[in-house]
Amino acid sequence: MLVDHDVLIDAGTGVGDLSLAELTRIDHIFLTHSHLDHVASIPFLVDTVGDLREAPLTVWALPETIDALRKHVFNWVIWPDFSEIPTLEAPRLVFRPLAVGQVVEVGARKLTVLPANHTVPAVGYALEAGSGSFVFTGDTTAHPPLWEAINRLKNLRYLVIETAFSDSEADLAERSRHINPSMLARELANLRSRPEVFVTHLKPSQIDLIMAEVTLRAADFKPQMLRGDKVFVL
Repeated sequence: MLVDHDVLIDAGTGVGDLSLAELTRIDHIFLTHSHLDHVASIPFLVDTVGDLREAPLTVWALPETIDALRKHVFNWVIWPDFSEIPTLEAPRLVFRPLAVGQVVEVGARKLTVLPANHTVPAVGYALEAGSGSFVFTGDTTAHPPLWEAINRLKNLRYLVIETAFSDSEADLAERSRHINPSMLARELANLRSRPEVFVTHLKPSQIDLIMAEVTLRAADFKPQMLRGDKVFVL
């Protein structure tokens, strides 16, 4: 999820679609959690453009997520620790811890850390800019505090929420703390506003089935599948 030209929300394999010039302009990455499909491109990004930048790349995340990256990725075994090189005083990567409810201002944009419920510590983000707001839930299952936070937002225009499994795999969705279409419908019922709803994180082998079920179960919200070329304007 690329915000303007300089902020990423998560850094999965889709980052590879960006050009070298676009990669160089990214200053901040806000992570939802530590799973590989959300962090995989960070090592390649910092390695590829680190020497082209005047300032380090800033990664914002929960302390537990930062700890996981330090232990399991930037550990000199899987990848060099770019928070130490070229020097401790001038690294190519810096980590900044976040807490649920915290608000970070990046230029004229405000990102609020939202609560999420996943198999590892996780968050979502609300982005406020211009006259509207946008929510990206990240990976989560049913979680009342998330909706309480979302319902406090002003002029929510877009909601991007995961729906990883079909209803035939509802048990797996529950165990892995993801959402399936029937759960999505129940969760959306908590909304006090009517934003445009986009679903993401669909299991590749079940995309058609999941979207058919989403369309049926959550018909009142007319959910759409999020596509890589979608542009949101606030």
